[in-house]
Amino acid sequence: MYAATTARLFYISSYILILKCDLARSMEQSKDQIAGFFRGKGFNEEQINAMFRRCRRLETLDNGRASENWSYLSSIGIQERKLPYVVSKCPKILTLDLDEKLIPTVQCLGTLGTKPEQVATAIAKFPNILLHSVEAKLCPLLAFFQALGIPEKQVSKLVLLNPRLISYSIETKFSEMVDFLASLGLNKEGSVGKILVKNPFIMGYSIERRLRPTVEFLKEMGLGEVNLRRVVTNFPEVMCRDVNKVLRPNLEFLKRCGLDSGQITMLVAGYPPVLIKSIKNSLEPRIKFLVEVMGRRIGEVAEYPEFFRHPLRKSLDFRHKRLIERNIDCTSLAEILDCNQRRFLLKFGL
Repeated sequence: MYAATTARLFYISSYILILKCDLARSMEQSKDQIAGFFRGKGFNEEQINAMFRRCRRLETLDNGRASENWSYLSSIGIQERKLPYVVSKCPKILTLDLDEKLIPTVQCLGTLGTKPEQVATAIAKFPNILLHSVEAKLCPLLAFFQALGIPEKQVSKLVLLNPRLISYSIETKFSEMVDFLASLGLNKEGSVGKILVKNPFIMGYSIERRLRPTVEFLKEMGLGEVNLRRVVTNFPEVMCRDVNKVLRPNLEFLKRCGLDSGQITMLVAGYPPVLIKSIKNSLEPRIKFLVEVMGRRIGEVAEYPEFFRHPLRKSLDFRHKRLIERNIDCTSLAEILDCNQRRFLLKFGL
């Protein structure tokens, strides 16, 4: 009796071991096949191993499904040269059921755009959007944004421009952001919506690690509530930049150029992007041109902050040369720059 039981257990254990070995061999063969598929698409070994680590389901993926999904993504307008990037960012999309998941999701996204290429562009930006239940998330998202005064068509554009919006939680991410912006004195049903339309990427930034430190930095510079709201409403991109990596270095540069705190506050209030412009490629060349070529005072940029908005060659250099040729002397930067090119020529009879 004991011997028979032992024999049966041994037989069962051996059978299970054989099954495990067969399964392991099958998985290894499948893994080798899909690895070959990736090599054929131009992936190197490091990229292939990284995708296997990111998505374990690839190890048992059928080549046929991978090929079908790849071809479908190409057929909807994702360029062949961009597909390796898309798949490397989200290899799981090759494992999705084509008819039950991939096609319905793309069709749902298609209802947002007027042009087919818009959906392909959105997927290329954020491939993980294909993993989300887009249809289930879309209606609440539309309702939330419409409550902020954003029209449905505009919401659709926002989602396609920043498809990561689909992945954010309305209850936490969106609501917290709206409450934060409202705490700055902005109207929830008007101003906040305009900010999101102007820069939908602001939703992806941490309030505590990025946006609040920026607000505190601007306050320390001397910006009052009105000017602060102007920055947030008209130039939300300034809010999204790192204080220590971008804003503070620009502030220190302006100080080194000879501007005092009051002048810098006037400059930033008048043209906030001065805090995020490249020092090397934008601020330094313009200030050098102002002082060394035009022979004007550095303090004039505080009186006319939009000086930094004008292209160096096409506007500043062009207008300065025309005035020099006619021996025309202007008392302020605004007199030279506060009009378009055509009106400038008419104004001075050039």
